Amino acid sequence: MPSDTRTRIQEVARELFVSQGVQNTSLRQISDRLGITKPALYYHFASRDDLVRSIVQPMVDDIERFVATRRPGDARQLLDDYFELIWRHREVTMMMVRELSVLGFLDLGTRMFDWRRRIIALLLGPELTQAQHIRATVALGGMSDCSVEYANLPVEEVKPAAVEAAAAALGL
Repeated sequence: MPSDTRTRIQEVARELFVSQGVQNTSLRQISDRLGITKPALYYHFASRDDLVRSIVQPMVDDIERFVATRRPGDARQLLDDYFELIWRHREVTMMMVRELSVLGFLDLGTRMFDWRRRIIALLLGPELTQAQHIRATVALGGMSDCSVEYANLPVEEVKPAAVEAAAAALGL
């Protein structure tokens, strides 16, 4: 179980990374905001990269679990559940959008394309036309974009419109 200090470090770092970017956030800024010394921060995280990985890893684990445990079925429910997942991790997505170098952590660029292909197969099956694949890519990408673009709105406002738009794009 992570310590309270470790969790607080991650929370402050996530906030600063989202607002000013990973590369523009120093460990000194994080430690100053928390009122701890840099050595205390280094006790919990060996480097800024280690800290970024610790923030990104829960999203990676959740998405891996999502695509590994889902079975084809109710496509609308899958879209609904997928939106919940990406909404929960919208700050990490915002970090990636703000600073594409975050995609290098844990080989996220490659993994994200793989996850999307697997989710599309769950939604529409493995045998798709090129047009179906493109529509599905737009639908899932649009849902992800909504989780970032409208992150300041209540999920109850964003989710229904995003899921409905994705379902319509998929012909569901």
